[in-house]
Amino acid sequence: MRAVLALALTASLLSSCTLRPLYSGGGRGQVATTLRSITVAPIPGRAGYLMRGALVERLGEGQQTPRYRLEVELDDRITGFGIRLDDAVTRERRTLRARYRLVDARVGTVLLDATAGSDAGVDVVGSEYATVAAEQTALERLSQVVAEQIVSRVALFITRTPTPAQP
Repeated sequence: MRAVLALALTASLLSSCTLRPLYSGGGRGQVATTLRSITVAPIPGRAGYLMRGALVERLGEGQQTPRYRLEVELDDRITGFGIRLDDAVTRERRTLRARYRLVDARVGTVLLDATAGSDAGVDVVGSEYATVAAEQTALERLSQVVAEQIVSRVALFITRTPTPAQP
């Protein structure tokens, strides 16, 4: 009897939950249409090229006249650690941090200013080619991870701020 009562109470609490799907409405919903109205400003360097590509892929096809501009500044670092007795580095950490701003393209007002980042470990092996390849692979993965963080946070901002998403 108590189990049934506890289940009924739990069900009634869950029904009053205010959780809503982020991408409700699918491709025609508020979040999806607003994300497609964002253009990504050029980002310098190889990391910038990868990051911009990952962002454009996630935001969708842009409009002819974008309503918003996403400006991104990257900080890409490789730090050696795991030092052997002969002072050779055996492990590296590649860190990619992004400061991004969502700007209203019409008036230039910054609507969102935030950061995102991630890091990855890289084994330093005897072959320099293999180490460089591992560093590049880490950068490609990090670009994808950080782009996903940025788009998720922008989408969340859109749902919480009705003014920028209105036409």
